[in-house]
Amino acid sequence: MLSATLPVSATAEETLASKGRSFHWARTFLGEPHASRATRLYAFCRHLDDLADEASSRDSAREKLLRVRSAVSSGITSDPILRDGLDLMHECRISPAIILELVEGLLSDLDSVRIPDEASLLRYSYRVAGTVGVMMCGVLDVHNPVAYPHAIDLGIAMQLTNICRDIAADAAMNRCYLPATMIGGIEPADLVLPEENLLPLLRRSVSWLLDQADLYYVSGERGLAYLPLRARCGILAAARVYRAIGTQLRRRDCDYWSQRVVVGSPEKAIITASAFLRTPLTNFFWHPAASHDSSLHVALRGFPGTGNNA
Repeated sequence: MLSATLPVSATAEETLASKGRSFHWARTFLGEPHASRATRLYAFCRHLDDLADEASSRDSAREKLLRVRSAVSSGITSDPILRDGLDLMHECRISPAIILELVEGLLSDLDSVRIPDEASLLRYSYRVAGTVGVMMCGVLDVHNPVAYPHAIDLGIAMQLTNICRDIAADAAMNRCYLPATMIGGIEPADLVLPEENLLPLLRRSVSWLLDQADLYYVSGERGLAYLPLRARCGILAAARVYRAIGTQLRRRDCDYWSQRVVVGSPEKAIITASAFLRTPLTNFFWHPAASHDSSLHVALRGFPGTGNNA
């Protein structure tokens, strides 16, 4: 909840610094007002996430998220963080339909989570992270719909990375995001500290998901040229630092269960410096991709921002 002594802006800064270290790092490279808006967006999305994860019960969490859904539709709320988020959406011309998709994704996390196939995983990733990519476009004053599919892809890539890193933590909450088409009927409890006989399958599954994430990272970066120049650097830093989580997982032979992967500040600095030195030499940093790879959005037909609404 919002502190009685802190304004929303100060609480947003605290939230980003304590709970979003990679994004807090990348925020450094955004100019104002984009950095301030991005901080508010993170606090808003984190607040919605916390309403679900920190509620006293599933029923309480569902009730809170349904109130959010009503507030988004009506524009009326007494929650100061939600109010600031809705004001931000209005300021940045972000469609309520995008926020409603995010809420649907959070609602789907309230029950025991089982993902049947890869297409379902992509739809979930779109809802909880691809939507944030579209919101970031508005925050960064990008309103060209051609940019949205690339922003969605960067969000999906980060979410797939996040899923691979947090398999054990999610399993402890009875959530399994690894598709059943990959791992069969393995129960979440068996993913926390998996038995030796499961390790080859789990390593292959994590490796495959990281490969998929890489495809979406590439597409996401192909949209950098739609952003203002300084914002390109901030988003590039966030993408490369987050992608490094997957790189570390691969170095550990996709061992997610022994220890949670963390990218430390020295490595963040090296990754960011390398990206800033090399990426401006590429064509896509300055010129948008000729087209978006529509095969990446086959599972997302009809979702807002995908450009594939048939």
